[in-house]
Amino acid sequence: MLVRKEADTPASYHLAVTLDDAADGVTLVTRGMDLFPATHVHRLLQALLGLPVPAWHHHALLLDSDGTKLAKRRGSPSLADRRRTGEDGPALADALRAGRLPAGISLSEGVEGAP
Repeated sequence: MLVRKEADTPASYHLAVTLDDAADGVTLVTRGMDLFPATHVHRLLQALLGLPVPAWHHHALLLDSDGTKLAKRRGSPSLADRRRTGEDGPALADALRAGRLPAGISLSEGVEGAP
């Protein structure tokens, strides 16, 4: 069994994702840096199966004030949640586009070897 950092991920998941991407004609895979280790597994499967190789981009993660990844499954607040608590949604979206993060949110560091 192949193991992801956060939880066990069976090899069948990696095979399914790799085959689905090829069947769907995916040419660009964009993921968070936390999934960078899986890229090597998917690239190996592509080579072994003679599948096309997409371009890869791994982006930084948004972290809360404790340095934990923001995620729906952890109950992290969404933009809609922030708007419900009184934040100006369009202003927040403009700030994010300009690279200004809300208080208490930061970007993760890069992963060595990640593109």
